[in-house]
Amino acid sequence: MAAQHDAPLETLFLPFASGVLSWPAGPVLFLRARDGAPLREHAQPGQLVCEQSFRPFADALEASGWTVRDEQQLAADPTRYALVLVLPPRQREEAKALFARALALAAPGGIVVACQHNNEGARSGEGDLQQLAGLGGKLTKNHCRSYWTAPLNGQHDAALAQRWATLDAPRPILGGRFQSRPGIFAWDRIDPASALLVEQLPADLAGRGADLGAGFGYLSVEVLSRCPGVTALDLFEAEGRALALARENLAALGKPALLGFHWQDVTAGIEGQYDFIVTNPPFHTPSRADRPDIGQRFIAVAAQALRPGGRMWLVANRHLPYEQILNASFGQVRVAAERDGFKLIEATRMKDTGRAREPARVKDSPRSRNWDRA
Repeated sequence: MAAQHDAPLETLFLPFASGVLSWPAGPVLFLRARDGAPLREHAQPGQLVCEQSFRPFADALEASGWTVRDEQQLAADPTRYALVLVLPPRQREEAKALFARALALAAPGGIVVACQHNNEGARSGEGDLQQLAGLGGKLTKNHCRSYWTAPLNGQHDAALAQRWATLDAPRPILGGRFQSRPGIFAWDRIDPASALLVEQLPADLAGRGADLGAGFGYLSVEVLSRCPGVTALDLFEAEGRALALARENLAALGKPALLGFHWQDVTAGIEGQYDFIVTNPPFHTPSRADRPDIGQRFIAVAAQALRPGGRMWLVANRHLPYEQILNASFGQVRVAAERDGFKLIEATRMKDTGRAREPARVKDSPRSRNWDRA
């Protein structure tokens, strides 16, 4: 789902559009790639390889004909790139690790070009790349900063690059109970909304359930630990890096239930019929734009995926406008708890009355059913 106007993406290509840099003839790599008109104006499908772990962005890239690879596939490929484009994330350790990988994947004489919004760490990102490899130039536009290296011929700080390459590596958190990594939502802690849901989690949840927006698997681990009647649990998560961690964290439980892992955009719909659903839905995109419609869509999809009488346990910021869609989608809705600006809602799907319901499901692709890139 490409944005109508993606300012960082447009500004990333400004050096080429303005003639400051020449587009190379050799292979091009785009880390944290997003689709959009600026990309299509410069790159050729056979020339460009994209890396993107966020499923909606990856789907949009593939729909436009771009080749999408994951981190492991790139590491196993000996190709080195004449140009490495980067849209660094806001999380600084993750961004530094991405810069180190970009340098490692660049060919001799190649360059790394990055861009960030000024409110998303552009000044820090520029300083970090300069510290690592030096800068060949920079341009600003659209409240964004595009900056790049000079042609790389071994002049970067190799020891620093080696240290930075591990800054976003998976590591134990919370006394070793979970594996996580920088850049994942609430990566080094249990966020208070999820903690509130777990505190109120009923032990009688049973049968087949789903965790929508599962992150690194905290809610799913708690459901399986606290609810012995659960026989199967499907985890849906759009961020592949988080889903890989969830696989590892749930494997540590010894598989007390049948588990499914789906690298999937919940807002596109899910298949299956569930006895219960737990969810702490996102309300912004990776670019941090406020998007309450994402949570609203989670609610609608959950209502369609529940069996009659099935329950959803949802936690959200108190101010988010979810009441209308909750009341329209469920037979019973109650606020089970409120604390620290969050609300926990139990919603029960109405019994079928024979009236047709609009389907909110889409057929899974084989890739979304079982994501094995971890």
